This record gives sequence, C-alpha cells and structure tokens, in this order.
Amino acid sequence: MADLFLPPKTVTAAASAEARLAALRGALAQAGVHGFLVPRADEHQGEYVPRSAERLHFLTGFTGSAGLAIVLDERAAVFVDGRYTLQVEAEVDRRLYEIVHLAKTAPWDWLAAAAKSGQRIAYDPWLHTPDGLARLKAAAAKAGAALVPAPNAVDAIWADRPAPPAAPVVPHGAEFAGQPSSEKRAALAKKLAAEGIAAAVITLPDSVAWLLNVRGGDVSHSPLPLSFAILRRDGSVDWFVDPRKATPELGPHLGAAVRVHPQGGLAGALASFKGEKVLADPATAASWIFDRLEEAGAAIVREADPCLLPKACKNEVELQGMRAAHRRDGAALSKFLGWVAREAPKGGVREIAAADRLEAFRRQSNLFRDLSFHTISGSGPHGAIVHYRASANSDREIGSGELYLVDSGGQYPDGTTDVTRTVAIGAPTADMKKH
Repeated sequence: MADLFLPPKTVTAAASAEARLAALRGALAQAGVHGFLVPRADEHQGEYVPRSAERLHFLTGFTGSAGLAIVLDERAAVFVDGRYTLQVEAEVDRRLYEIVHLAKTAPWDWLAAAAKSGQRIAYDPWLHTPDGLARLKAAAAKAGAALVPAPNAVDAIWADRPAPPAAPVVPHGAEFAGQPSSEKRAALAKKLAAEGIAAAVITLPDSVAWLLNVRGGDVSHSPLPLSFAILRRDGSVDWFVDPRKATPELGPHLGAAVRVHPQGGLAGALASFKGEKVLADPATAASWIFDRLEEAGAAIVREADPCLLPKACKNEVELQGMRAAHRRDGAALSKFLGWVAREAPKGGVREIAAADRLEAFRRQSNLFRDLSFHTISGSGPHGAIVHYRASANSDREIGSGELYLVDSGGQYPDGTTDVTRTVAIGAPTADMKKH
C-alpha cells in the first residue's frame, strides 16, 4: 500500500481544474488503478478541515463543507446535498464532472452503474469510515469492480499542499468545563471495565477536547486540536498529538495518567491489542483504525463513541456559560442590527462590509475567540441561497426596500452561538409581512 503512488508532485492549486484532474488520472494509471474516491472529510471526519485536507476543493474547486468526488478513467462526478446545489454549479466545471444531487442519485448507485468489471478503484482508508464504505464496496462489487485501500492519490500530485496545522493546545479551565478530565475519564472507564473492554479509540477532535479538557486551533471556526486518543479501562489515556502543539501548562493540567505520544505512534498502540476487546465507532472512526485493529487480532466492539452522550449532557457550569455567551453575543448582534437599521437605508452598505462590521462588534469582547462559521450575509435574492457566501464577485449592496438575512455566530470559551435574523431594510412591504 505504501508504494502505490510514486509520481512527482506535479500540479499546484493555481493549475486549471482540467490539469489537476489529468494529473490525478495520470497518477492512477501509473499505479494500475482505475479510479479514486475524494471525500470532503479529513482523518477525523469533521465538518471543518485544515487547508492541508482540502482535497476536494483542490481537485474540483468545490468549497462546500460536505461532498464527494468519484474519479474514474473516463467519468467523474461530484456529489452534493441540497445546501450546495447552486454553489456547486458556480464552482465545478461541468465539462469535467457530472454534478449529482444526493437526493436524486446516491454515490453507490452512480458507482454501480459507472464502474466496469475488473476495475480497481482506490480510496484512502484514513478518509472513510467503515459505515461510509460499506455501500460503496457493495456497489463496486455489483459492477464486478473492487475498492482497494491506498495512499492518497491527491496528495501525490499536489505540489503546493499546505503543511498540516500545529496550533498550540491549551487547557480548558474548570471555570468553563465544570468537571475535571479525571472524573470524565473515570466515569467512561468504569463502563468499559464493566463490559470487559480494554480500551476505546477516540478519533473525533471534539470528543478528545471534551475528554481531556483542552482546546486548540487547528481548524477554523472550532477551537479544536486534531489528535487521537486511546482511553483505557483504568481511566488512563494515551494521547497521540503533534508534539509541536504542546504548551508548558499542559503537563500539570493533564497529569501522569495522560501519556502524550507523537501521532505516528498510533499504529503501534493499536497493534498491541491482540486478543483484547477494543471499542471503535464505525460511524466516525477511520477505516484505517479498523484495519489496524483487525491486523492485530483485536476483538472490535463496534459501538458509538463513548464521549458523545456525556458530552451532550451539559453540567451546570456549562449551562451558565452557554447563557453568558449568548448574552454577550446577543449584545454584539443587537449593536449590529441597530447599525444596519441606521446605515443600510442610506445606501452604500454591502454584504461583505456588513459581515466585517458584525465581527468587529463581536471582537469588542475580550472573550471572543473566533466566528463559529463563516457569516452568511445575504441581501435581496442572496438571502434565499442556502449557505450563501459573499465574494468579491457577488458582493451586493444591502438595498432599501429589501430583506437582509444574516446568519452568524461566535466562539467563546464558555459557549458557542449560531443566530439567524432576517430584517427589512426600510419599511417592509405587505408581501414581506405576509411571508
């Protein structure tokens, strides 16, 4: 597997979409495979991914937060959901890719019809979950083809791929978390021990951050470090994280029961579980994790990430923090709406400038850390576009007599907000009031 793709890194992000697709097909042909799956996901299956993992964007030009491309010898398709039906048309070249809406055709149905008998279609096992692969494997088999794990073919051709992020990881204090990591680990470990499970592999960045009470900055709009953890039934944790991210205060915060390892040590740790029961979530953990556990002879317990439910049950400190964050954020939003009401009817206020002004109001709080997503600032017809993102080409004046939609949020250490408001600029019409 490690030697499947050996071409030079041949194209940059500045190359045409046609050149990038041709380079990928060239790499596939050199490796003796007939296709490659390119999901939006990274190794952690998160909605927000670092620039180094923007493979779908690099290849196709599509910038949405969910999607999949399937590239075969003679056909290629990009699959999107209803949020991105307009965006994908603007960003992806139809001469190169079929644009497929998931509500009409599932990727596995397309693959079953498009693949040919005897073809080997590669995928990166780090970027797919077992649950996500199951139907695609069945579809390939139906066509007489096969899915095969391989190193990432997009990485093999991407000459100017950004380096993986290494933002500092810092403690998330008890004044915000409301419960020490040791208590969280002990509660989950007790359940593992009761079921005879030796360990649980935790791959979701938000689960690791919650379990260890840490925060980072590896991806935009979410204060998360990208890392992996193995929680053992004695409550200790092996944490696999880029050592460049460690800060001096982490050691005392984590304590001796959390052992920190370079991320490359994960394979060896998984190999040590021969004959032991290990929990891994087939809906969120990479197929690579399951491959290593199977090779080790572990008894895999395919259950949900044990952090998901307790993470969703907020303690009183977290509830108070959420309320405080919303009050703080609401004050910033109120200032902004007042500004819009005063300035937009005069003319000259455009979508991007309005989004920037809203962020400036949020930044007046010293607890503001980041936006919780890219602000949707849409005037008139743009307000009807799902997940609209104003650009230099689309930036529109917020005109009097129109509706203006702003969907935005902020990240604070005590809470996250996501608030949508639709406001009339000037006096609303009868139709605006009716609908």
